[in-house]
Amino acid sequence: MQRTYNILIMGASYGSLLAAKLLAAGHTVKLICLPAEADLINEEGARVRMPVRGRDALVEIDTRNLPGKLSAGGPASVNPADYDLVALAMQEPQYRAPGVRELLEAVAKSKVPCMSIMNMPPLPYLARIPGLQMDQLRSAFTDPSVWDSFDPKFMTLCSPDPQAFRPPEEKVNVLQVRLPTNFKAARFDSDANTAILRDLEAGVAAARFDAGDGTRIELPVKLKVHDSIFVPLAKWSMLLAGNYRCVQKDSVRTIREAVHTDLEASRAVYNWVVELCKKLGADEKDLVPFEKYAKAAESLQSPSSAARALAAGAPNIERVDRLVQIIAKQKGMQNAELDRTVAFVDEWLEKNRRKAA
Repeated sequence: MQRTYNILIMGASYGSLLAAKLLAAGHTVKLICLPAEADLINEEGARVRMPVRGRDALVEIDTRNLPGKLSAGGPASVNPADYDLVALAMQEPQYRAPGVRELLEAVAKSKVPCMSIMNMPPLPYLARIPGLQMDQLRSAFTDPSVWDSFDPKFMTLCSPDPQAFRPPEEKVNVLQVRLPTNFKAARFDSDANTAILRDLEAGVAAARFDAGDGTRIELPVKLKVHDSIFVPLAKWSMLLAGNYRCVQKDSVRTIREAVHTDLEASRAVYNWVVELCKKLGADEKDLVPFEKYAKAAESLQSPSSAARALAAGAPNIERVDRLVQIIAKQKGMQNAELDRTVAFVDEWLEKNRRKAA
């Protein structure tokens, strides 16, 4: 009989996708989110819509109908020591918010294994990569001090490859998956903590969903666990060839436009980041070929979350662009297109901060 786990997920937007997959496998999940979100999720569950091969309409998962148990609350409502695993599903700037910061500190001190599904790898995960000068990386983070209490042995990274968004016309408990690819997690330092991930992987793979028409179907978006700590870094090439290049000097564009307007320029940035990952220690098989990403990007017909946040006036966003620029400099690498992207993002943030002041 498969063991069931008690899992805490910090962040209910993107986190509800991981939650739905874990609930389908029978696990218990607690989402940490804003009061209005928590009230709605506790009353109506979370709804996750995703495309499924062979079906014309999106399949909607209502978490109330899944075998696992879901609840939601604020950051003061939980003790991390009550959980087997904590997943970090907020944007990096949010971890310094009052209440969230204190919960993150409690997670660090609890030594409960922690899996980030942020685009921005937490500092304690980067500390697992040999040869990085960690002090130099701190400037890429909104508030690097929130990570100082973590032991890298208890932190892993899961590449958030599935693309999802909250439809603006829907309630905040609805998430729509645009690109149903897999979560790709690196192992923990410890075999015992990695065994939890492998149990979750097996449960998600075995779960079947009652489609309501008398059939039980296999849903996309699996959890895949890898021995290489470099597998989640495959997302960096995608982010820097697509997501961050949505940001232009005075406007934003869709991911599809960012990648396909000048395919050769996109390929050059993408492959440059691949080479950087290999210099860090990644193997070719840890990474994703450009052609596969470019094909997936054809369906991404809205701006990235980073670009949308900047256009909406955000004073802080996740700076994977700046992080990769700093790491590349440590390895003697530089890329003019990345430098241009970093400069555009810097200008947007400066403008947004001036307006907010």
